[in-house]
Amino acid sequence: MHKGDHRRIKPSHDYRRESTQAKTERRAMTGPSAGMSAAKRWSHCLFAVLLATSLLVWWHSLASTLILALERDAYTHILLIAPLSVALICLERNTVQLPFEGSAGAGTFLLTIGLFMRVVAEWGAAIPSDVRLSLNMLALVVWWIGSVIFCFGTKAFRWFLFPLCFLLLIVPIPDAVLNWTIEWLQQQSATTARLMFWVARVPVTQDGIMLFIPGLDIEVARECSSIRSSLILVITTIVLAHLLLRSWWRKSLLVAAAIPLSFVKNGFRIFVISELGTRVDPSFFDGQLHRHGGIVFLTIALGAVVALLWVLRRTEGPHPRKLVLSTARE
Repeated sequence: MHKGDHRRIKPSHDYRRESTQAKTERRAMTGPSAGMSAAKRWSHCLFAVLLATSLLVWWHSLASTLILALERDAYTHILLIAPLSVALICLERNTVQLPFEGSAGAGTFLLTIGLFMRVVAEWGAAIPSDVRLSLNMLALVVWWIGSVIFCFGTKAFRWFLFPLCFLLLIVPIPDAVLNWTIEWLQQQSATTARLMFWVARVPVTQDGIMLFIPGLDIEVARECSSIRSSLILVITTIVLAHLLLRSWWRKSLLVAAAIPLSFVKNGFRIFVISELGTRVDPSFFDGQLHRHGGIVFLTIALGAVVALLWVLRRTEGPHPRKLVLSTARE
């Protein structure tokens, strides 16, 4: 056979090889990966439909909660919850590849519970309006969690457990619970301020939420309970504990420390303003520090939380990811 004949045969051989490769690529495109991609798109579309349905069904409750958060200091924290939850989900979504296998049984159960709570809230004539709103918003969160499980499965729910449960904080606190919390903060703030006066050797007596020092009678009013800054302090501490600590007992310890800090900072605020007003200038009683100084004392409390967080992180040792990176570099 001549060399020229070899040259004519090679193109046909190459053509067959290219044809085989093309067939293989076509099988890959129509194989399991393509099916997984279709299932992924279907899961996202179904979740979007369920989410849109929840916005239509609960739009009045959402609007009422938004108005409540804008008008009353005790509910301002609600404005932070949904954006923080979405940010946490996006942050954790980039670190894991989950199978998009919906769990129809568990998801349908939670969706049904959410609808049932919605019906009870709307048709319960004896339910007060504030409790009705709280029940409606709780039903909405249950519907959202059920939607995640229905579309993406229980594995996705377990992975995103914290940001999904974090959404429960958008449920407005009923008035009875809120009033009890404010009264408790008033009492604890007065007691903390009394202890600070005692440490500073200032003669002080306490009668409930009233404090009496030489030349001044102090009432820890509802407006002075700092319920807004206390809730923001606790919520910020919860997020920091989730992001920066691994063990559950350290997370619990950090969050538990934020609760006494919420009234210690308020007692410290009462003590500082009272001392400045009686010893420096009476204008401090009605000045900017009294009216708008909450952010200053909240920052001090956050500094204490960060200090405790630093100590707890030191006791946990190096993060496993750091060990992997250092081994890879070696």
